[in-house]
Amino acid sequence: MAAYTNKTEQYLQRVTSDKEHWLASYGVGDTVPYSGIYKCLGCNKEITSNKGDPFPPQNKHQHTSDQGKVVWKLIIRTDTEGNKFA
Repeated sequence: MAAYTNKTEQYLQRVTSDKEHWLASYGVGDTVPYSGIYKCLGCNKEITSNKGDPFPPQNKHQHTSDQGKVVWKLIIRTDTEGNKFA
């Protein structure tokens, strides 16, 4: 889980979660749609990924059979444009 302190909380912005990128999930090798922190729903590991890059290939992020398929979900979007997500 991504963490922050009371000193860094001021840099976070709550947004509505009804946009497609908050609801969608992504697979191995898919193109990252937005820069940010993504959580694997199978094993709970988190990665930071940049827009336009591919998600990690299967040989870089592997699961046991109990963990199932690798599925990435956006949990923190980063404002790489500096425009507060306008």
